[in-house]
Amino acid sequence: MAGHPGNAESLSPRAKLAVTAGKAAAAVSRAAGRGSGSVIGGRVALKLDPDLLSRLAQHLDVILVSATNGKTTTTRLIAEALRAAGPVVSNALGANMPAGITSALAGGSDARYGVIEVDEKYLAGVARDTTPKAIALLNLSRDQLDRAAETRMLAEKWREGLSGTKAVVVANADDPLIVWAASSSPNVVWVAAGQEWKDDAWSCPACGGVMQRPGDDWFCGECGFRRPAVSWALSGDHVLDPHGSAWPIHLQLPGRANKANAATSAAVAAVFGVPPQVALERMYQVQAVAGRYDVVSFQGRDLRLLLAKNPAGWLETFSLIDPPPTPVILSVNARGADGTDTSWLWDVDYTRLAGHPIVVIGDRKLDLAVRLEVAGLDFRVAEDVDEAVRLSPPGRIELIANYTAFQDVRRRVGN
Repeated sequence: MAGHPGNAESLSPRAKLAVTAGKAAAAVSRAAGRGSGSVIGGRVALKLDPDLLSRLAQHLDVILVSATNGKTTTTRLIAEALRAAGPVVSNALGANMPAGITSALAGGSDARYGVIEVDEKYLAGVARDTTPKAIALLNLSRDQLDRAAETRMLAEKWREGLSGTKAVVVANADDPLIVWAASSSPNVVWVAAGQEWKDDAWSCPACGGVMQRPGDDWFCGECGFRRPAVSWALSGDHVLDPHGSAWPIHLQLPGRANKANAATSAAVAAVFGVPPQVALERMYQVQAVAGRYDVVSFQGRDLRLLLAKNPAGWLETFSLIDPPPTPVILSVNARGADGTDTSWLWDVDYTRLAGHPIVVIGDRKLDLAVRLEVAGLDFRVAEDVDEAVRLSPPGRIELIANYTAFQDVRRRVGN
């Protein structure tokens, strides 16, 4: 495959200045110990050239990935698969709003593909700016209740924003909200990726009627809105392609949800001519994603770090932890990046942790403690991860945290 000309040669002097200034701002931020600097760098660059994102995307085959859960991992899997066909630039660390995306693309002047994770609220705008060749839509569920729109409204925004898009939309046929959002697009590849969490999709997004959900199927008995016929499917440990061939999934990442992410990623890779066998083999390289699933040694103990930031994510995470009596540490914050509303804790079925020794930490440890008490679970409350590890009985510890709590733990355990 022929490569694209690099971005740098074709940028205007203003755009080049914006890129340089953004990189300088990011470097200062990193030197000051304030993280990767990608967001501040992108903000500075966009101030100097508001059209910079579209200029940087001009010579790339752009793939956008959006969802409530799994977008960082799926972005990483797609990026690995597409490296079989050419150089890739990606916002691999999850800075998924326009500033972070601009920063990422500014570092990819020789890339052919841009694989971009996009925050749900910004999908339509980023799609407008980057003219993607493919868009992967995985799932929609309640998240950051104080910040994000109700899921049906978000699906409607996607539906309007993606109406008539020239991109190939690769969408999860098992999530009615995703099907509603994607149905306005003329070219959709439907994937049966599954849907564990169904509590946000009991009413029809098309008419408000009650959704019928026999087995894995779904339809609205009132308006006829229904699950579309699929081209790709996750079937156990295999991906079924449109020809009916079954390709084995070998991942180092745990859980059913990551197999679903791999199935979607294989479908996206196929849009660009990368065969399923090659795509899935390359996905095996991914051991961890921005610290998620890493096993770290801390105070002489092994901790597996797991991120779960909303009810759907906690449900998937409970399904992949080791069985009792494996010790579990739970950490919940409610800072700006998490959403300050913790009422979602009451939507999580914590009774699935019965039999595990549990220790609770985080800014909102007392909110979580009340929730666990109502669920009838035994637990202890600790001040920090150091004390929580000391209180945990022997064995590898499963540590599940929401977004900023996860970052706090990573900093403390040196990951």
